[in-house]
Amino acid sequence: MAGEGMIPLRPGLEGVPVAESAISFIDGKRARLSYRGYAVEELARKSCYEEVAWLLLRGELPTQRELADFDRQLRSHRRIKYRLRDLLKCLPETGHPMGALQAAVAALGMFYPARDVSHAPTNWESVIRILAKMPTIVAAFHRLRNGDDDLPPRDDLDHAGNFYWMLFEREPSPAIRKVLDACFILHAEHTMNASTFAGRVAASTLADPYTVVSAAIGALTGPLHGGANEQVLDMLEEIGSVENVRPWLKEALAKKRKIMGFGHRVYKVKDPRATVLQELAEHLFAETGRPKLYDVALELERAAAEELGPKGIYPNVDFYSGIIYMSLGIPKDLFTPIFAISRVAGWLAHWLEQLQNNRIFRPEQIYVGKPDRAYVPLEERP
Repeated sequence: MAGEGMIPLRPGLEGVPVAESAISFIDGKRARLSYRGYAVEELARKSCYEEVAWLLLRGELPTQRELADFDRQLRSHRRIKYRLRDLLKCLPETGHPMGALQAAVAALGMFYPARDVSHAPTNWESVIRILAKMPTIVAAFHRLRNGDDDLPPRDDLDHAGNFYWMLFEREPSPAIRKVLDACFILHAEHTMNASTFAGRVAASTLADPYTVVSAAIGALTGPLHGGANEQVLDMLEEIGSVENVRPWLKEALAKKRKIMGFGHRVYKVKDPRATVLQELAEHLFAETGRPKLYDVALELERAAAEELGPKGIYPNVDFYSGIIYMSLGIPKDLFTPIFAISRVAGWLAHWLEQLQNNRIFRPEQIYVGKPDRAYVPLEERP
């Protein structure tokens, strides 16, 4: 029950710090996102996902030797047990791939028990396994649900190239590999978002890392978090043409509809990740062709800037990522699983950080129910 002297409720914990972290930083007014102090735009243009994952997990950019060894470990742990493939085969082919991913990651913890999270070598082995196997799980479920055999990983391909191979049974071109790798980097970490917080809450109980990542995947499944890029494509398809953008937007705003891919809890300017994705899209379309929906998106961004820009509402990372994935031939319901296999580097970095100075999360609540009540026997109730 709300009482005198209680801390006021902040719905959604907006503006309430829940942990200290050295992993990533956002300046929402200056459109800055950095991983361990490095601007994400620079990492997306110059680095690779394996190097960025090491940076998030270890705190510093790797040496050549460290990166080569890390890359070798990831490549050698991509395969999954045949029983895990059997589990994926038993799941309904009509189910969402996020459900399959969450179930499979939880099951991984049974194949590779890691309950003692105070043992650093075991923790690192778990990090390697989870990072390496999640792309294999997503690709395997996608192929199996379509009646195809899953493909074994290719040890001669990097993280992004191998994932593309396992999906389509063909190697990506250099441009496709680069854009997919950059998408992995741009989605790898984003401070205390809902899925990261869910993972840290699970981590604070000293749950094993497979359970922690499974909890984070569960939070990412919600349409307010990970599913927005699917909804952006649905919205653009509904608009249909460049000519229809402004009438559609005017009607949508009049009805107070949410404009998918616009606005962010933290950013009050254009999401820096959206800017990088837009650059990458232009390079990609030179090879794959320029989709009609991209022109619709550009016009919507221009029109929305006039209507929503003064309110600090601009495109976020989801606005262009779906168009890029669509151009690569990736089905819409795989967009959020790709988000997950990218973000897992950040989740695991937060898990390791949580363990360094752990205290179980146990927030308070404000009780708004009825006060003390006397129990009435069943036969006496009206």
